[in-house]
Amino acid sequence: MTQPTASLASPDTPSSVAAFAARWADAALLLVAVVWGTSYGVAKGALEFYPVLGFLAVRFGLTLALLLPAWWRASPAQRRGALRTGLPLGLLLLGIFLCETWGLAHTQASHAAFLISLCVVFTPLAEWALLRQRPAPAMLGFAAVSLLGAALLSGGVPGLGDGGGAWGWGDALVLAAAVLRAITVCATTRLTRGGGDSAAPVMALTAVQAAVVGAGALGLALALPGGLPQLPREPQFWWASLYLVLGCTVFAFGVQNWALRHSSPTRVGLLMGSEPVFGALFAVAWLGETLSPTGWVGGALIVAAALLTVRRRTASR
Repeated sequence: MTQPTASLASPDTPSSVAAFAARWADAALLLVAVVWGTSYGVAKGALEFYPVLGFLAVRFGLTLALLLPAWWRASPAQRRGALRTGLPLGLLLLGIFLCETWGLAHTQASHAAFLISLCVVFTPLAEWALLRQRPAPAMLGFAAVSLLGAALLSGGVPGLGDGGGAWGWGDALVLAAAVLRAITVCATTRLTRGGGDSAAPVMALTAVQAAVVGAGALGLALALPGGLPQLPREPQFWWASLYLVLGCTVFAFGVQNWALRHSSPTRVGLLMGSEPVFGALFAVAWLGETLSPTGWVGGALIVAAALLTVRRRTASR
């Protein structure tokens, strides 16, 4: 009987442990993509019970309540850093969620899931405009492909789209949210670079941003004529809100931060790039939405352009 060779690693060697962690990291990131993808359908369902501004105030008020312990655990210097960085980023985030949620209320959740992923392709263009980092020519091609996909998805190509060439307000608002997300990526890079001991922990920074979005939405709601109606009593609204808070913020951020330490940037981008696919499938299964073959082609073009952008940007670093 031959003896086992030395090249076979035992289950507890560092290489096998790293491989095991990498497999779990991939599974965790795919689960985050599923959770984030379902958020569009869940949020659209919640909007049937409460208006946009009130829903945002509830969602981010609950998020803030859960993240306050992380804020208090931070050092005074880190809290100052969180305020310095989180206030301007929170205002951008408020703009994103106003556009995204109002857009979601006036378009299909499947459309929103695909269109918001355009932020991946828009980010190199935003870096060019704001950070003076000229993108590679291929990036402009990816942007053109993604915009063609958006037009096909929303019926913006006469003779090819589904809507006779007319974009809806909901689609336009979600597209604006994608642009704001790309700008926020650049602003985050600029504001969070360095910092040393005063660098804000992720959850403390998220707490400040949640406070800005929640307070901003509540302030706008109270400033408008009529204010807000009474909080809904339907359990579906509260289950949806808790799912978005616990699943899409607390769980997703925590899992993503752990998984990023055990996976390569390319794999992270590819796995997270599946989010709009899960979003569209969930909207079809849960909300009964429909997409024509042309709409699926448009969505596929958007996802393909986003994945190619991630691969190209990762390879160039």
